[in-house]
Amino acid sequence: MKSCGVSLTTAAVAFGDEAKKMAAGKASRESEEESLSLTVEEREALGGMDSRLFGFVRLHEDGARTKTLLGKAVHCYESLILKAEGKVDSDFFCQLGHFNLLLEDYSKALSAYQRYYSLQADYWKNASFLYGLGLVYFYYNAFHWAIKAFQDVLYVDPSFCRAKEIHLRLGLMFKVNTDYKSSLKHFQLALIDCNPCTLSSAEIQFHIAHLYETQRKYHSAKEAYEQLLQMENLPAQVKATVLQQLGWMHHNMDLVGDNATKESFAIQYLQKSLEADPNSGQSWYFLGRCYSSIGKVQDAFISYRQSIDKSEASADTWCSIGVLYQQQNQPMDALQAYICAVQLDHGHAAAWMDLGTLYESCNQPQDAIKCYLNAARSKRCSNTSTLAARIKFLQAQLCNLPQSSLQNKTKLLPSIEEAWSLPIPAELTSRQGAMNTAQQNGSDSWNGGQSLSHHPVQQVYSLCLTPQKLQHLEQLRANRDNLNPAQKHQLEQLESQFVLMQQMRHKEVARGLHKSQSSCLSGPNEEQPLFSTGSAQYHQATSTGIKKSNEHLTLPSNSVPQRDADSHLSSHTATSGGQQGIIFTKESKSSKNRSLVPETSRHTGDTSNGCADVKGLTNHVHQLIADAVSSPNHGDSPDLLIADNPQLSALLIGKANDNVGTGTCDKVNSIHVAVHTKTDHSVASSPSSAISTATPSPKSTEQTSINSVTSLNSPHGGLHTVNGEGLENSQSSTKVDLPLVSHRSTSQIIPSMSVSICPSSTEVLKACRNLGKNGLSSSCILLDKCPPPRPPTSPYPPLPKDKLNPPTPSIYLENKRDAFFPPLHQFCTNPKNPVTVIRGLAGALKLDLGLFSTKTLVEANNEHIVEVRTQLLQPADENWDPTGTKKIWRCESNRSHTTIAKYAQYQASSFQESLREENEKRTQHKDHSDNESTSSENSGRRRKGPFKTIKFGTNIDLSDNKKWKLQLHELTKLPAFARVVSAGNLLSHVGHTILGMNTVQLYMKVPGSRTPGHQENNNFCSVNINIGPGDCEWFVVPEDYWGVLNDFCEKNNLNFLMSSWWPNLEDLYEANVPVYRFIQRPGDLVWINAGTVHWVQAVGWCNNIAWNVGPLTACQYKLAVERYEWNKLKSVKSPVPMVHLSWNMARNIKVSDPKLFEMIKYCLLKILKQCQTLREALVAAGKEIIWHGRTNDEPAHYCSICEVEVFNLLFVTNESNTQKTYIVHCQDCARKTSRSLENFVVLEQYKMEDLIQVYDQFTLVSDQHVSTLRWV
Repeated sequence: MKSCGVSLTTAAVAFGDEAKKMAAGKASRESEEESLSLTVEEREALGGMDSRLFGFVRLHEDGARTKTLLGKAVHCYESLILKAEGKVDSDFFCQLGHFNLLLEDYSKALSAYQRYYSLQADYWKNASFLYGLGLVYFYYNAFHWAIKAFQDVLYVDPSFCRAKEIHLRLGLMFKVNTDYKSSLKHFQLALIDCNPCTLSSAEIQFHIAHLYETQRKYHSAKEAYEQLLQMENLPAQVKATVLQQLGWMHHNMDLVGDNATKESFAIQYLQKSLEADPNSGQSWYFLGRCYSSIGKVQDAFISYRQSIDKSEASADTWCSIGVLYQQQNQPMDALQAYICAVQLDHGHAAAWMDLGTLYESCNQPQDAIKCYLNAARSKRCSNTSTLAARIKFLQAQLCNLPQSSLQNKTKLLPSIEEAWSLPIPAELTSRQGAMNTAQQNGSDSWNGGQSLSHHPVQQVYSLCLTPQKLQHLEQLRANRDNLNPAQKHQLEQLESQFVLMQQMRHKEVARGLHKSQSSCLSGPNEEQPLFSTGSAQYHQATSTGIKKSNEHLTLPSNSVPQRDADSHLSSHTATSGGQQGIIFTKESKSSKNRSLVPETSRHTGDTSNGCADVKGLTNHVHQLIADAVSSPNHGDSPDLLIADNPQLSALLIGKANDNVGTGTCDKVNSIHVAVHTKTDHSVASSPSSAISTATPSPKSTEQTSINSVTSLNSPHGGLHTVNGEGLENSQSSTKVDLPLVSHRSTSQIIPSMSVSICPSSTEVLKACRNLGKNGLSSSCILLDKCPPPRPPTSPYPPLPKDKLNPPTPSIYLENKRDAFFPPLHQFCTNPKNPVTVIRGLAGALKLDLGLFSTKTLVEANNEHIVEVRTQLLQPADENWDPTGTKKIWRCESNRSHTTIAKYAQYQASSFQESLREENEKRTQHKDHSDNESTSSENSGRRRKGPFKTIKFGTNIDLSDNKKWKLQLHELTKLPAFARVVSAGNLLSHVGHTILGMNTVQLYMKVPGSRTPGHQENNNFCSVNINIGPGDCEWFVVPEDYWGVLNDFCEKNNLNFLMSSWWPNLEDLYEANVPVYRFIQRPGDLVWINAGTVHWVQAVGWCNNIAWNVGPLTACQYKLAVERYEWNKLKSVKSPVPMVHLSWNMARNIKVSDPKLFEMIKYCLLKILKQCQTLREALVAAGKEIIWHGRTNDEPAHYCSICEVEVFNLLFVTNESNTQKTYIVHCQDCARKTSRSLENFVVLEQYKMEDLIQVYDQFTLVSDQHVSTLRWV
């Protein structure tokens, strides 16, 4: 594997060879030598430079020589590429990408990496390339692709030297994507790593604490923050931010005592924070909020002014100032502050709401309606239904008023159109206006690239009209026809002054909007897209790859409701609309001095105070729009071109003739066309290192995303033009799209017969000699002939629309003989049948289902633990957000625990309540003449909320044979292939219990209880029997389409493996995904085949029992191993230890299926080589290996840090070994904690002689020897 990029020595030799070929017969020896301008010393210096040094090379301080050398190397490489017309070794492009990355020229780096990708078939083996590519994606906020690239690095090389940096960045990106479980795991992995990183341990710990806060685990967050404050030598900035977070949490949450006590604590924490960092505008703002909540108006006002003086313009601050003025009965000042807020952030719903309330209190309903409409347009408005009702009420009120009364009524406040030009209150502007003016110098205008003129602040306010003058102006305008000459002259003066004031105000707001990346400067009632970014500015930023040091990115997190922040006059929190989030900034300091602390937002509707600042991560990033997290579609592709050398740009994207046929642009643009070949539906169906297999739609390029910001990846059909010239002009620059979207030939996790599994154990061990002497061998490098796993593409050709609701395969049993008829087993396990419903099974086998009834369960073990999921009752084929306003995929539920007896009471009371409701409905129907209409209305209300809350009793463990002897014995009546334990069940050979898989689990349901969408653990088959008395409705999608569902989950910001999701059927049908839909009645057995995706909802009151089964087939084993590898890529624990299981299968089972035998043998071969290689490396390093052995029924071992399976050689800490607790680590995590393993002992569980014997004795046998085994 190439884990460190291209060798400069090799590159230099190739450099000379390529130059000689190029110059032969065309130039003299002198010109050839002139092109080779790198000296031997320079080549040696460049030899160790690749993406791994990113963030650790100082180019802006004492690294001038390094920067010059890198620039020279880039020039030499580019010259050679030009002269060779692009026909150079692919490694040149990889190294060129590294050099440009180190120089922070990201567009050139991406172009070079793209060319390397198109030329190098096994690019995925080059970890430094994948790492560099991930860094470029991260810089451009393309988190969706950066995550994939970084995950590929860890998969192909778990011991990669920058693994800590990868885990840190993955933690940050998952945090932004609201995948908090994954985020926490990666932060913890970064924290245990002793290698250097761009952030300190204190800063990583801060992110972990803030993660708890974001998840509303406030007590855990408080404990983590306070623990952080106990650290020695805690950086002042981190300390200030921790105190800020604690203060804001105390203000919003009931962490201590009564309201007065918590506000007192909050103020103390914020004051301490300001002692540590007096220049924090955020802390001043929070302090103002605290003072305002306890009625200290003057202190609050002073704090707000300090906030404005210390930080940039903030809509939240101005909104809070408006609330303060409104509380003090100063409506004109409140109006001015609210206008400032909405001009800085057009989508600030809270400011619009409060402004509407202000107008309504001043009896100006027309202006109030306009403000409420603007609030309703905002994507951050959380109470649209209340707003709609209020607007409707005001409109009705206006209709009843005579027109004359509206015209003659004197207004207390200027209209919203007039107010749009009011100045900022003068007493708050001294610092703010000067700051905006200073920030404008040297920067382009946000509108059309034209610079705005700069006026002194005093001039701005000398032109401002007072409220009295504005009111006088309005009166003069109303009586224009009846004015005398003096009044007409006065009107002309006031109107002239009003126009100048408008111009000054627009320029001032433009400067503020330039900082906040607002959409435009249109009036308050003009419809406009909220938060859109100017295309000219974005193009300029991305095409150069250079950002100024004061530019930053705000990345949103979820809003968290707060309690009574201020006593606002409106019915909502006044300042709930500001941008919140992580701010990535680039600092010129060295990486060691960079800090990661929160410049947390003013978003007061978020008690988590947004996300934390990610300062100091070495590649700075651009600003993202605040609503991006709700639109995870692909964005426009910025122009990535090398402006100083268009010819080189064309060569890098494959314009020149080369040995790969079509250029990269062709590869990218071709993804709009579906793949016309039937793919192998394996996880490894696409080797691309950073692509979701679902093709992005051209329509989606108008949107951006946080978790899938493909602004660099979106393909565009046709030729791109620059300055009116097309791609056919070789001198013109071209737009470079991201490379990692093309489909290459399918690779499999488990190879076919092309891989030899014939060598004996002796030959295997001989081949292992001297491999991995450094002890850092990866679990993936031996015999690794395939790229990291990928989801399968949607099968081609797509099914016609009338085939998207196929009939469910069903078998009706009449007697016991039917149940044990061998073709039944074959039918169920046939991969062509994703699901089989076996009807009448209980009757045919005379199963006593009453043993699993609620009454019997209570009598048997009434105190047995039940996991409870609190859910919303919804129609089975729909999933709405809690407000009932839109259909979503996310299907959240809260977890708690109870006992069987208590849940049985709930189940019974739920049934009785339903009976009462039915009786009431019948009575109601008699009173209404139009029963059909009433039913329709009720149905509509049920569908769109408010939704009733229900409780689902799940994951009830029935594994204890003593407690549940009768129940488990009854299940032995089932045919062998469906039993919990049988010789033909792979899970029976694991050798230990895996709860819910090779043991029985019970589910107790009321109507509406949901099991969200999922595939079974490790893609094993499952058996589910409905006990009754009610029915269940099932939705099933074939395994071939799980890649499509995975892509939908990513688009909806969900983790396919870990999140709870309920598919939108309309989305599936639009994507040509077939859905089997059927009812499971009492006594029916549902067989879910390997890899099938399914989700279930209870129709009535019922219990179900379920477990997993592993048929002894090649398909089952293949899918299980593929999911095992996919889990490893995604850092998810595999419940089934496939390595451990494979060795037990080799010991216990005689295999006659050649495909199954080949796959198991290959797995044994791979693991045997890994064990021998690692063992020899440890011995060579002088590390003692202690014999430990295994006990009967001992579970397989997993790394306590990263949760990968650890086989044979266990790395255990000295302390854990002494205490006999045996906390196991994998080799990679052990070395990250202790490089030389001095704090670890290595325990061996198997003698190599035993493993060799098992390997040699596992041979293919004829079908006659095993024909009886499967039906035992």
